[in-house]
Amino acid sequence: MSTPNIPSSPRHLNLSLIALVILFISSAAAEPAKPNIVFILADDLGYGDLPLYGQEKVDTPHIDTLAAEGMRFTDFYAGATICSPSRSVLMTGLHTGHTRIRGNMAPQGGIVGYKGEREVRRANLLESDTTIGHVLGDAGYRTAVIGKWHLDGFNPEAGPLDRGFHEFYGWMVSEPGTYASTYFPPKRFSNRKLLSIPANQDGAEGYYHPDMCLDEAKAFIEKKRTQPFYLHIGLNLPHSPYRTNDFGPYAEKDWPEAFKHYAAMIHWTDQFVGALLQHLKQTGLDDNTIVFFTSDNGPRSEPRELQTAIVDFFDSNGPLRGYKRDLSEGGIRVPLIVRWPGKIEAGSASQVPGYFADVMPTLAELAGTSPSANTDGLSLVPTFLGEETQAHDRFLYWEDFEGPFEQAVRWKNWKAIIPENRPFELYDLSKDIHEDHNLAGSRPEIVAAIRAYLKTARTESENWPLSPK
Repeated sequence: MSTPNIPSSPRHLNLSLIALVILFISSAAAEPAKPNIVFILADDLGYGDLPLYGQEKVDTPHIDTLAAEGMRFTDFYAGATICSPSRSVLMTGLHTGHTRIRGNMAPQGGIVGYKGEREVRRANLLESDTTIGHVLGDAGYRTAVIGKWHLDGFNPEAGPLDRGFHEFYGWMVSEPGTYASTYFPPKRFSNRKLLSIPANQDGAEGYYHPDMCLDEAKAFIEKKRTQPFYLHIGLNLPHSPYRTNDFGPYAEKDWPEAFKHYAAMIHWTDQFVGALLQHLKQTGLDDNTIVFFTSDNGPRSEPRELQTAIVDFFDSNGPLRGYKRDLSEGGIRVPLIVRWPGKIEAGSASQVPGYFADVMPTLAELAGTSPSANTDGLSLVPTFLGEETQAHDRFLYWEDFEGPFEQAVRWKNWKAIIPENRPFELYDLSKDIHEDHNLAGSRPEIVAAIRAYLKTARTESENWPLSPK
């Protein structure tokens, strides 16, 4: 006998609906919330400028705490020896053999403008370039850049809002009135609006640039408490001119004034980190926010006598040889500290080599998405979690146009520098971190392997043309 088709009662329908709602809520609760990400990028902070990496004259207790609660990398590298190409590598996931911007100034193409009274050309990221902003925005993140961008060249239509980011508070090269190397800029972008800073008009020094960045970062975090966010903070500390509004704990030191400025700039970098971490705690976002801290290249903003004396006094490159604009370790090896509560082992350290090209794939994995189809980097998330990784066995690549063309490669513990007009250099970093002993003549098999890699390492650039060797 067939079973009659009995319609469900309203009560049965209500119970079924309640059961579905409970199942949906349970499934949503089981799925972990995407982590917020804060990326703090210092400017010209050397490998040895932090006590964690050997500094003995300046204290950074808040950055020390960041490392005590997270992971410190000993073998991490910037994208380039200077800021624009280094940031281009960071933003695109492509090393300097492939990324759009390969120098601060372009020998051809780009847009003509002025640096001081000198006429120069600068290139900018194009609409066709995929940035971290695009990748994380597509993954549901609200994205923002605060402070230094330096990827617009002289093109006012190549700012963060034009290259994948939702919000921007800072300065651009294409608008001289915002230029933050003054540390007290009279103008500043709030998204696309160019605002005057009343406290800094007519040469007044009432609102310090790092304080602006901190206030803007706090405001952004407050607004985005209910959705995942990526916040990129480009501090200009401790880039020249060496200038603070307060010498802080170094006011009474028997040092030249410029030396006290430099120490205070590192101090205020540390204060910035501490204040931002405290704000994350106060907003209840601390446990679900990953914080990165690093620098864009080695120390000494310009190769001037006073700046050299300052960074040598503070031993800003630590055990490394060279400065900013050098492909030796002192020009490109930088601090990296990553804090991820509940995931990264507190107080841990990693010797796995990494560099700025790894940032995009790392952030993409953290956000549960894929990086740009073309990337030269690897995700460092397995390293964060203490898992095995192949990162140590790959080639890392740099090229530099600040003087005669040079290339550099790190492969395992080997470091090669290939100058255009000088012999091949090869160093074993496990025994010679200062790069004093050139082993190119005694290890021809390593030289041959690196030369073979160099044939595939770069593509031609319309702004920095050079035929591959």
